[in-house]
Amino acid sequence: MPSISSLHLYPVKSCRGITVAEAVVTAAGLEHDREWMVVTPQGRFLTQREEPRLALVATALGPEGLTLANDRAGCIAVPLDTHGEARDVTVWRDRCVGLDQGDEAARWLTDLLGRAARLVRFAAGQRRPSDPAWTGDVDAQNRFSDGFAILALSLASLADLNSRLARPLPVDRFRPNLVLDGLPPYGEDALGDLVAGALRLRRVKPCTRCSITTTDQQTGRVDGDEPLATLRTYRWDPALRGVCFGQNLIVVAGAGARLRVGDTLQSVPS
Repeated sequence: MPSISSLHLYPVKSCRGITVAEAVVTAAGLEHDREWMVVTPQGRFLTQREEPRLALVATALGPEGLTLANDRAGCIAVPLDTHGEARDVTVWRDRCVGLDQGDEAARWLTDLLGRAARLVRFAAGQRRPSDPAWTGDVDAQNRFSDGFAILALSLASLADLNSRLARPLPVDRFRPNLVLDGLPPYGEDALGDLVAGALRLRRVKPCTRCSITTTDQQTGRVDGDEPLATLRTYRWDPALRGVCFGQNLIVVAGAGARLRVGDTLQSVPS
């Protein structure tokens, strides 16, 4: 049976993630995952595809709020009780409501990126459903992720990919939430529902990979064309028109449950 080797959450979309020992699972994914997002003044989302330097923004969560830090720009605290102006924002084709996190955070990001940018938070109570073409009759939710609540990747898949590369890549290139042990290479592609107590997670769609995987998460620089060039030789999906690595999961039941590193997950038929 698969077990959780590591847990990761990404409070700000496309900024550096946090490795945690445990996490609460909400209906929209791990608590605080992709709850904040960097946007243009017009509300369009910004990611490392366009601004690789977002990888240099370290994030931390505490009882009082979110902290953003950068070696050059220093750090800034964003209190959890910041209730800013509601803004219409876009993530791909989806329109959402983001709560503006204030001028101080906007200045900090603008100075770092060299372009006007603002920080917004996913408005509590709103719903952003995942694509029903993949989720079927499950009312699956997410926040500012690309489309689904949780991304899973196995250690064996990463090891297999790295065996094909001239230079192995760390797991942070792939930004998973769950890193699973106890599976063969690409065993996540055949998982049933993952169950732990009342919690049930469902595999719904392979993760097609973009240029973010070519950005060194420690330097914020695009580092050639790997791993995409190698993945294209053996993980190309003609139907999805992309290379697939990892699986997107949705939360079917058990919101409020807690996942911990080392937990065993039972794979059962959907």
